[in-house]
Amino acid sequence: MMRYAVLLIAMLLAACQPTSGPAPEPAPANIVPAAADFVLVDKSDRTLALYYEGKLVKTYQGIGFGDAPSGHKQFEGDERTPEGLYTIDTRNPNSAYHLSLRISYPNTADRALAESIGRDPGGDIFIHGQPNAMSGLGPDARIPGDWTDGCIAVSNAEITELWNAIPDGTPIEIRP
Repeated sequence: MMRYAVLLIAMLLAACQPTSGPAPEPAPANIVPAAADFVLVDKSDRTLALYYEGKLVKTYQGIGFGDAPSGHKQFEGDERTPEGLYTIDTRNPNSAYHLSLRISYPNTADRALAESIGRDPGGDIFIHGQPNAMSGLGPDARIPGDWTDGCIAVSNAEITELWNAIPDGTPIEIRP
């Protein structure tokens, strides 16, 4: 029995010895990075995911969209959320909602599509928090369902995290 105990201790000590090179850095454990370098929105899954150097670092669930969430935004007033590749091009700390990050919609293709049907493509599409009038309900309060005019809505706590994590110029892909 003593022989097995000595053998077990020797194996445990051997496992603690350094390897031939430095251990790889572990991926962050679902924390918000200082600066995300890519944002992915999946409309069908209702998720917004932050990536940093190709690694998923945080996912936000249950996000809200425009009143007509299916399909790509085609013109002003259709209440759809755009789909495609854009960038976060500016931020508004004085928004009617608790902070907002503007998405670079419309792009050249969006303008051409709207023009082909004789309409204005619209604009001012944001990721934003809840209306300022709801600020007394707490940082995690949300209007249920799809209620924006084409924007992406998250809780006030979530937009605060996103505001701090997403610099202007960050690419965002919005998938159907």
